[in-house]
Amino acid sequence: MKKLIKNIGVILAVLLSACSKSGEVTVTQTRPHFERNYIFSNGNIPRNVLDSYLSRSILQAEYLNSEGFYNDGPYPYKADDFRMLKEVGAKFIGRAIYSWDIPEAFANPAFLGNAKARAEEVHAYDPEVIFQACLFEIVSTKVEQLQIPTWVFEAFDLPAENRNFDYDQMLSTEGKFVDHWRVGASVPDISNVETQLFFYYMAAEYINIGIEALHFGQVELMAMNSDGSGVEAWHTVLNKVRDYALIHARRGTVLCDGHMGSGGLVRDGKLLFDFVSFPMRIKEIMGDPQKGELKKFHLDALYGRTKGGITPSGWSCDRAPYIVELDNFGISEHPGTPNLNDHFVWGFDEISWFTNQPEAYRNEFLVYADDWIERVDPNGFIQMPGSRVTSGTSGNRYRANATSDACPIGMGQEQVIKEIWAQ
Repeated sequence: MKKLIKNIGVILAVLLSACSKSGEVTVTQTRPHFERNYIFSNGNIPRNVLDSYLSRSILQAEYLNSEGFYNDGPYPYKADDFRMLKEVGAKFIGRAIYSWDIPEAFANPAFLGNAKARAEEVHAYDPEVIFQACLFEIVSTKVEQLQIPTWVFEAFDLPAENRNFDYDQMLSTEGKFVDHWRVGASVPDISNVETQLFFYYMAAEYINIGIEALHFGQVELMAMNSDGSGVEAWHTVLNKVRDYALIHARRGTVLCDGHMGSGGLVRDGKLLFDFVSFPMRIKEIMGDPQKGELKKFHLDALYGRTKGGITPSGWSCDRAPYIVELDNFGISEHPGTPNLNDHFVWGFDEISWFTNQPEAYRNEFLVYADDWIERVDPNGFIQMPGSRVTSGTSGNRYRANATSDACPIGMGQEQVIKEIWAQ
């Protein structure tokens, strides 16, 4: 495996050099050396610490969810995941817990209680590991099953009321994205105070169980109001979430990110989020069936496009740090065939396309992607695939685990991830 990675790295260096000479790709310097460190506290995370975590990030969807609370169907052989995460040396566990339109889970003590126990198991082995929870761009009438705690009203300097969340008060007054997901399930407008109360409530509940990172989904989609009030609303919500973390988080700190195609939200020269997340946006290689590549300026690819400013931790940057992931968003109407004008890769979402490839090419692609991103934009990092739901594959979930009796559906990428991170 080491020989494979070394050889691929040499080949990529030659190819990238050739591409830069031809003008096809502008290659920047490799990522500056940073002192690896995982120590932070009191709401501040230095640049080298953030880079350290992002460079050891793996997407392990629903690792902290438990039976009865899974969003994407069964999750078998999970016991092997703990071994795999230790083996590769993961430090940032992305999308470890979330609730897509099952807000009633928060009313069940088992949802957060089971997650807390599993997180503590990992922290007993490595207390530096960060778990990330997701708060997505969906609300439905089911939010009305949850009572608003007094402490939520108090955080917003509002008089406490004996009532549940109000779905209608979370909807856009301009009628945008109402019933977007289905009848009675919409994209919430973050400029509405009721939406802010709900997101603050979820964030605090996750922080209480040891979560130290929050992914807020498509934040720009929720900042939908035409008067621009969404940016100010996110500023309000994030400040209150960070204030809560100062007192209640494991290390007094929470990292906040979102899916931002613009490259980040900036207010008065200050970045609202700690880093940006986005899909890889893989481009099909025409004439080489099923293979893909990364390109600057392909569709809305983020490479080289994040915004700069003063970060929530107080240091400044010309371009914000970011991670790219093998995203999942379904299967197209043309599976197996290319279309350079849509977001699918040979007709599949990114993780499903990746899952359908031979093991050797999956390994090769991860090495290529990690090397390419470092050379083209040192601010970017690949979030390695660990576990994620798929579409149009032989199973419904990709797993990076080595194939074994403990995880017979493992796709075998854990060793290449370990080798990449060991470089």
